[in-house]
Amino acid sequence: MKTLTVTQLRDLLADGAITLIDVRGDDELALASIDGALHLPMHELPNRLAELDRAGAIAVLCHHGVRSEMAARFLEKHGFGDVASVAGGIEAWSSEIDAGVPRY
Repeated sequence: MKTLTVTQLRDLLADGAITLIDVRGDDELALASIDGALHLPMHELPNRLAELDRAGAIAVLCHHGVRSEMAARFLEKHGFGDVASVAGGIEAWSSEIDAGVPRY
């Protein structure tokens, strides 16, 4: 499994080269989010795999990077070949990329 920095993620999103999945809960998403991310709470992931492109590049985001790493490994085990966890999660995004995204 790969790990992406938030800078790498920003560049990939700008190029349209990756799908961003946010695995945080509804309450967390209400506090802070990244435009264009697909909200797919971690507990729903097993039942929503059909919504994802197995051949496409996927980045998984959470608050700090722990849940996203678990979710990325889950996706790999289920046949997704190009999956990465976003190191530092939305916390790193807010501090390094977009200070307008609230920290919590």
